[in-house]
Amino acid sequence: MKKLFFCFLLSSLLAAQKTEIIELKENLRDKKGLTKSLTFIDNRPDKNIGTIPDKKETVELKFADDNLKKLIEDRFTEDNKETGNNDIVLILEDLKVYEEQDDNRPFPYAKAKIKLSGFIKRNDRYYLMGRYDNVIVCNPKTTVHPSIFLAGKIADLITQFIKASYYPYIASNYFIPENEINRYNEYLNKGYKAFNNASLKDGVYADFQSFRNQEPGFDYYIKKNKKGKVTQLIYQGQEISLSKMYCYVENGKAYKLTPVGFDEVRKDDRGFFIYSSRTNLFAETKTGGVLIGAVAGGLVGALIGAAIDSSSNSNSGAVNGVGFRSTLESNVYLDSLTGAYIFEK
Repeated sequence: MKKLFFCFLLSSLLAAQKTEIIELKENLRDKKGLTKSLTFIDNRPDKNIGTIPDKKETVELKFADDNLKKLIEDRFTEDNKETGNNDIVLILEDLKVYEEQDDNRPFPYAKAKIKLSGFIKRNDRYYLMGRYDNVIVCNPKTTVHPSIFLAGKIADLITQFIKASYYPYIASNYFIPENEINRYNEYLNKGYKAFNNASLKDGVYADFQSFRNQEPGFDYYIKKNKKGKVTQLIYQGQEISLSKMYCYVENGKAYKLTPVGFDEVRKDDRGFFIYSSRTNLFAETKTGGVLIGAVAGGLVGALIGAAIDSSSNSNSGAVNGVGFRSTLESNVYLDSLTGAYIFEK
């Protein structure tokens, strides 16, 4: 009798769990034919993407082929018959779906954590093009099936990241020897002067890279009103838009321009961060869309969906939005290589 009950229970559990396939529906064609090869490195310590509740079921998210390297590389070869000279290397470092109950929230949210980096190989060196390191949030009030929503967002993100890598902006000082590719973050962060130095240099920084290298613009300065609020940015004696400034440092403290004003940039043993929310950091575009921070400060990469809004440093690193613009406030770190917002909640 016990065996019969166990078999019934097991069959019921298996029946209640479904699978949602993450499909790369769009082609991976390089329209300009610049790319010779695409190498996909799957460095995830755990290849299981995970499960999330969906209605009364538990749904596991998977790719059609568990060998993701083969799946993507074969797809690239199939979609690109004419090839150029660029050798592209992508590294997937994390991909997980889960449900999380955030503080002061009445119900849990389904989420997907993704970390994906892109490089171009020249001779025996790899040059960083960009990185996407973020959490996609599903809004339970408006999304009927979170598993379908997240599967679609993951597929779109990977597809657009790959396509963006075909037309790279290369920072010549961001190179990694071939034997250091799996330690690229540690290798490149040796030159992170803003973090490694004991103090920050006062001044105005036009972009993230100048902040990272601690090279303030000597032709820039700010003006404040009687209340101490920054009201003007001066460049070579002329007033220019505040959006031309990434951040400024005063008395050793950094203040980053965001769509809702200047936020203090704090530092801990993990890096620099601001305490804010997606709602405060994602500005509406002129066309009514939403821009979400993924890449910043002049190092172009991971142009998810629409093109980067490079005209405004208040949106530095913005890309076409993915996920729910939550009002949840938390520590939002600045990517040490790109200046991108890294949301962990």
